Amino acid sequence: MRLSENFTLSELTKSSIALRHGIDNKPGEKEIVALRLLAAEILEPVRNNFGVAFSPSSGFRCTAVNHLAGSGSTSQHVLGQAADFELPHVPNHVLASWIFHNCDFDQLILEYYDPDIPNAGWVHASVIKAGNRRQFLSFDGKNYKRLS
Repeated sequence: MRLSENFTLSELTKSSIALRHGIDNKPGEKEIVALRLLAAEILEPVRNNFGVAFSPSSGFRCTAVNHLAGSGSTSQHVLGQAADFELPHVPNHVLASWIFHNCDFDQLILEYYDPDIPNAGWVHASVIKAGNRRQFLSFDGKNYKRLS
């Protein structure tokens, strides 16, 4: 099922954790609607601006997969509202900065980013239908730091 011009449901639900543990990582209709919004508001604009094909490393995660990934119960991945991704040859801080200035988002997190290693970590971006908080943060594995 195509969620947008360049992104499919299967790539936003793929999970090596689910495969290893035999977990069905299938979203419901509500989560599919959220994934369509995520693709339209974040992923497609990034793809179109940078002209680089990419597939998120993590999108929707059912509760069991989310738990095994070490993420909290309030993770927006469970709701289909978030994706983690990087772009080949684009430093993560450049990617995050572009999203910050050009997209409506709920949370934007530079996860495990190291300024001395521009491609360290990844970008987590989420969007909700209404009331996006525009929180821009970094996360080092233990602490969150507000960037804006």
